[in-house]
Amino acid sequence: MNHQSYATLDVRPILLAGGEPFAAIMQSVAALKPGEGLRLLATFEPLPLFKVLGAKGFRHEARRLDQGDWEVLFTPAGQPQQPAAPGATPANSGAWAAPSVKLDNRGLAPPEPMIRILEALEQMQAGEVLEVFNDREPHFLYPELAQRGHAISTERQGDGYRLLIRRSGAGAS
Repeated sequence: MNHQSYATLDVRPILLAGGEPFAAIMQSVAALKPGEGLRLLATFEPLPLFKVLGAKGFRHEARRLDQGDWEVLFTPAGQPQQPAAPGATPANSGAWAAPSVKLDNRGLAPPEPMIRILEALEQMQAGEVLEVFNDREPHFLYPELAQRGHAISTERQGDGYRLLIRRSGAGAS
């Protein structure tokens, strides 16, 4: 008699309108009853979210729907793992080298901006700085950068964000 209940959150309208659903997802997770899971509907497989919610003690099961959208069940798995690191603390980016690589990710749908950023960082040398322009604040990117030891400075500019990311001295990945 292991019946699991799920609250459903459909973020497809947010994504299709060009919005960022991270805050809505985190609010839904915070509102879950003890032992309750989250059923998430999205326009893409939210790979970065797996790690974020995994750190909060959820396992996931994802499946592609007929229309190409995704359904992901996040089920409580017991004790949370060590919390995912928040965005790297903004260092004094004024002391950083001038950006050696620039990316304009405006107009791209998630997860493409994050993929492009991580791929660019893989090609860079330790200490080099990547300058990125995004439409949305990259909430899912912060734990990835922190895990890899990269430093980031995020600045809201007009209707988007300017990111400066300094590649760590550690090996890639």
